[in-house]
Amino acid sequence: MGASFWAGLGLGLSLIVAIGAQNAFVLRQGLLRQHVLPVVAFCAVSDAVLIVAGVYGFGTLGATAPWATDLLRYGGAAFLLAYGALALRKAWRGGGALHSEDQPAPPLYRSLAICAALTWGNPHVYLDTLVLMGAVSAGFASRASFAGGAVTASFLFFFSLGFGARFLAPLFRRPVAWRVLDLGVALIMWTVAAGLLRG
Repeated sequence: MGASFWAGLGLGLSLIVAIGAQNAFVLRQGLLRQHVLPVVAFCAVSDAVLIVAGVYGFGTLGATAPWATDLLRYGGAAFLLAYGALALRKAWRGGGALHSEDQPAPPLYRSLAICAALTWGNPHVYLDTLVLMGAVSAGFASRASFAGGAVTASFLFFFSLGFGARFLAPLFRRPVAWRVLDLGVALIMWTVAAGLLRG
């Protein structure tokens, strides 16, 4: 493993570790122990596809199709505002999550649909993976090694977050912890949406 791999790994971790809409959703699934493997696998594979696309030449999306950037930005902001409102309602009402261990998990397709929207509907994902990864990788001798490092970072992070969340389960047996988590999710969603609308 050369310098290109470690550079890709480091950049990948630095971009993905920040708490965002997708990470908050993965954390929630891990805490509830609902469809954890499919969700983390979906996130990691999606990230891998975008990283490889960025490294191998699709980093010019903004330059070649500026309208696509605006479409992603406003569409992503609208989705995040709506999802944030749902999270705020859960925090206010104390929703079903407080007794989630006694309730059946929602269908897998519903969890994956939300995950897909948070992953592929987030313009920051495209800016980070397609544009930034593509631009940085150009400075390294081995693009394949750089991409391999970044993809490894995604798999390490998502699997650690999803399956490591269970260690926080004792804390989330308290109803107030779920309220705080949902409130935090709402604030994260709205903060990201505001950033997108500001451009």
